[in-house]
Amino acid sequence: MTSAPGALTLDAEALYRELARGVQQLQRPGTRLVGVTSGGAWLAERLHQDLGLQGEPGVISSAMHRDDYASRGLAASAQTKLDFDVNGAHILILDDVLYTGRTIRAVLNELFDYGRPAAVQLAVLVDRGGRELPVQADYAAARVSLPDDQSLELARDPAGRFSFKVERH
Repeated sequence: MTSAPGALTLDAEALYRELARGVQQLQRPGTRLVGVTSGGAWLAERLHQDLGLQGEPGVISSAMHRDDYASRGLAASAQTKLDFDVNGAHILILDDVLYTGRTIRAVLNELFDYGRPAAVQLAVLVDRGGRELPVQADYAAARVSLPDDQSLELARDPAGRFSFKVERH
């Protein structure tokens, strides 16, 4: 990502390679990758392929359990798809950016609607701090600070390469 002088610059592809190393460390036999829509799902899909894992990665949506559901409604993003038995499974949730912790809280509620996993871990591409809930990643490829009026969004080009966009709101 190239931007104005003094602006945050992150190499999403380099961070992806670092995340892949971290995921390999966290994995145990039978670990299931589950990506949070949409950036986390992209990460899970690519990691699943790059690591040569069997089956399909899961996709999980936070939409139904968000504490701001009344104001946001259902997002147009993909819905939850877990083609495996959650009961007793070791699950590694993947997300692009960890911020307040509210999305992960909603994702955990959604996950437990499908069963009771043996263990759940969280790996993220970027932890930007700013937590509002006691949620922590087991692995973060990078930690950055951004002002509250900026968001960090993962983008994916047609070839599957990742980049970041920093936006003001």
